[in-house]
Amino acid sequence: MPLGSSYWKLWTSSGFSNLADGVFTIALPLVAIQLTQSPSLIAGLVVAARLPWLVFALTAGALADRLDRRTLMLVANLVRAILLLALVAVLLLGISSIWALYCVAFLVGVSETIYDTSAQSILPQIVQRDQLSRANGRLYAVELTANQFAGPPLGGMLMAFGAIAGFAVPATLWLIAVGALFLVPGKFRIDRLNKTTLRVDIAEGLRFLWHQRILRTLAVMTGMINFASSAGFALLVLFAVGPTSQMGLSGVGYGLLLTTSALGAFLGSFIAERLETRLGRSRALTLAIVGVSAFVGAPAVTNNPFILGLIFFIGGLLVVLWNVITVSLRQRITPNELLGRVNSVYRLLAWGTMPIGAATGGLLAHWLGLQTMFGIMGLLTLGLLVLMPLLTNAAIDAAEDPPPST
Repeated sequence: MPLGSSYWKLWTSSGFSNLADGVFTIALPLVAIQLTQSPSLIAGLVVAARLPWLVFALTAGALADRLDRRTLMLVANLVRAILLLALVAVLLLGISSIWALYCVAFLVGVSETIYDTSAQSILPQIVQRDQLSRANGRLYAVELTANQFAGPPLGGMLMAFGAIAGFAVPATLWLIAVGALFLVPGKFRIDRLNKTTLRVDIAEGLRFLWHQRILRTLAVMTGMINFASSAGFALLVLFAVGPTSQMGLSGVGYGLLLTTSALGAFLGSFIAERLETRLGRSRALTLAIVGVSAFVGAPAVTNNPFILGLIFFIGGLLVVLWNVITVSLRQRITPNELLGRVNSVYRLLAWGTMPIGAATGGLLAHWLGLQTMFGIMGLLTLGLLVLMPLLTNAAIDAAEDPPPST
């Protein structure tokens, strides 16, 4: 069954939005290392960008179940564009400050919590339940290709023209994404039988996730994966870029290195559904953990860009496999009227660890060195295998079918 025109308009908007994300994610640290070489301050930028998932995620989820989800996505991208245009204006005035980058990173992160929570919640209103794995796979294809394949090298090349180009282009891309999403017809606000407070709404989402052992376990595991990966990748720029770094890459070379993971992710987005069916979800998740641990820990043992590129390629493929399985499962298990809040609670656990991981990585790198930090985070990720007995295929099937009612 075709996914439909509304889905493909959403897909197009998501592509432009994630291309903007990819450019901004590369431009931000490349500008920052021109202002400071402190590992703690560089890692602090990731803390600022991810902190909203710790402090604002639950509110974002409640809003996604109260308001029109498409409208929330439109407003979030418009705000992100305005923030970057304001940063361009500041740079044109000759003001260069790491603290201005911190401020913009935090506010862009707040907008991201609203956009991403609404984006994952709107999909079951656009496609059928049995289409979710395919729809999520295609979305991951464009999102990860734009965010990690096209975005990083584009960001690196734009930085050759200066910070203004590095920030003006993603602002323009977010505005294009707004235009594409505006073409999606229909209303995406959930009908509510009773008026309740935000606190009551948030508590209902918390209770639902707490009583779903499969979702609760996956949220904790994803949180630990993101903790470790944020610690590593917040400081990868110091490991890879510059003549005094271990790899000695240029900004463009750094973008190309990250592109290898995007290539793997692109392939993974098309074969994830097939791997899920052939391996079974439990075995596929186990394989993903092993791959992600190598993805995070590889810089501990080598600085060869070709070896790291291969490992990043495989890691990118397996990250998508993990995401397609877990996101589709969450969308199938959760009633639509609760999906925004459950997504936000899940992401609080899964993404709220990212600023903590980035801060921890900065401290460990300062005390023990970059490569030791990478090794610790790789082993921490591999340790998640001890939780896999909770995620048998039988347990996953029982949680998914029949779907619970409110």
